[in-house]
Amino acid sequence: MPPSSRSHLLTEGPIGRTLIAFALPTLGANVLQSLNGSINSIWVGRYLGEAALTATTNANLIMFFLLGVVFGISMATTILVGQSVGSRDIEQARRVVGTGAAFFVGISVLASVLGYVATPALLSAMGTPADAQPFAIAYLRIIFIALPAMFFYTFLMMTLRGAGDSKTPFYFMLVSVVLDIALNPLLIFGLGPVPAMGIAGSAMATLIAQTVALAGLITWLYRTRHFLALGRHELHYLRPDPAILRALVTKGLPMGLQMVVISSSAIVMIALVNAHGSQVTAAYGAGAQLWTYIQMPAFAVGAAVSSMAAQNVGAQRWDRVDRIAVVGSGFNLVLTGTLVSLVYLFNQAALRLFLHDDSAAVAIGQHINAIVVWSFLFFGVTFVLFGVVRATGAVYAPLVILTIGLWLVRYPFARALSPTLGADAIWWSFPVGSLVSVLAAIAYYRYGGWRQARMLGAAPPVPQPPTTTMATPAE
Repeated sequence: MPPSSRSHLLTEGPIGRTLIAFALPTLGANVLQSLNGSINSIWVGRYLGEAALTATTNANLIMFFLLGVVFGISMATTILVGQSVGSRDIEQARRVVGTGAAFFVGISVLASVLGYVATPALLSAMGTPADAQPFAIAYLRIIFIALPAMFFYTFLMMTLRGAGDSKTPFYFMLVSVVLDIALNPLLIFGLGPVPAMGIAGSAMATLIAQTVALAGLITWLYRTRHFLALGRHELHYLRPDPAILRALVTKGLPMGLQMVVISSSAIVMIALVNAHGSQVTAAYGAGAQLWTYIQMPAFAVGAAVSSMAAQNVGAQRWDRVDRIAVVGSGFNLVLTGTLVSLVYLFNQAALRLFLHDDSAAVAIGQHINAIVVWSFLFFGVTFVLFGVVRATGAVYAPLVILTIGLWLVRYPFARALSPTLGADAIWWSFPVGSLVSVLAAIAYYRYGGWRQARMLGAAPPVPQPPTTTMATPAE
């Protein structure tokens, strides 16, 4: 096994320290992405007007959908690479990288060309306001040009995480975000020989930042002779392996659909909120800004346990897989619990970051947060357990559980009880839906057949029956 690959093994050493060291850079990358989006929105909204901000909002909905699909297939790559590294099969890991790279280049170029041509039709189909359409077309077409770089950049970052390296993706994400933030005002307003591009400048900043970060990451991979960098004699791996490609698609799409379930649920929930007036909607929107950050530890720890569990599944270290679930759940409760506590302590001040001090929406937002934010503790444990079970290839149960919690519990609860509880029915639907999801996730983790699932080849050996509350085999 190449020495460089051993330095990122997640099958050795103390689980707690390894997990937190792996999760923190992932959490940092998530924070950077959100911060980048927020700052870009400030430039567009404050200086180009509401129509321009509406344009970016509509365009970003399309990109969120596309990136949701990419996330799922990238996550499948992460798991396959992790299992291969864990089993010390570096050639298999390189085959996964080759097939994934060829697939991502092909699908991103196709999506880029089709999206560029179909941009006006897509925006019209979404009902984008007429005054925002010219802005949205200019913005989205450049984003579609950037799509191949964005997709391939995401693929490489997820691949490195599967190989046990979360620090390098964080460093290059930092480069990308700093460059994007710096270029936004320069390209929007122009300076010296740089022409003012308006909203197209914001998209161009993203294009340049993503391309530079991608070029830097590829250069780094070859300069350091990374064990997953394909050399001249390994270019045949770029010929897609049918079995690997089938696994990437069949396992990746259900994981991508989880993002679609989340986003579509948010859309129908905002429709219920809108019925209660603009102040309630403003309060809900301000709270949702805070919830984005509260959920970040869950996504980061969930991604970390998935990478760790995948390597340990490949190494047949089932004792470590179960301990990863316990430790990951504990870390999530601590990290998420800390953020929840901060929101409760500074509820009013946090909301005033987004609302006028004298707005009645501040008090409404405080009431909403008091009911909703503690439910993200359940949400976090659910995503950690999802991260563990999907490391074996069990990707359909998490999708079903998420769909039940969001679509068959949360939404019907809010809608059915609104005549009785008013807007409170919406707020209480969050903890109710999250509680159902976490109980279903725990039940599936303990009693489901996820240990017999597989990504490629034969199913892994079945571990001994669990004896403790979180299915950890007795020592």
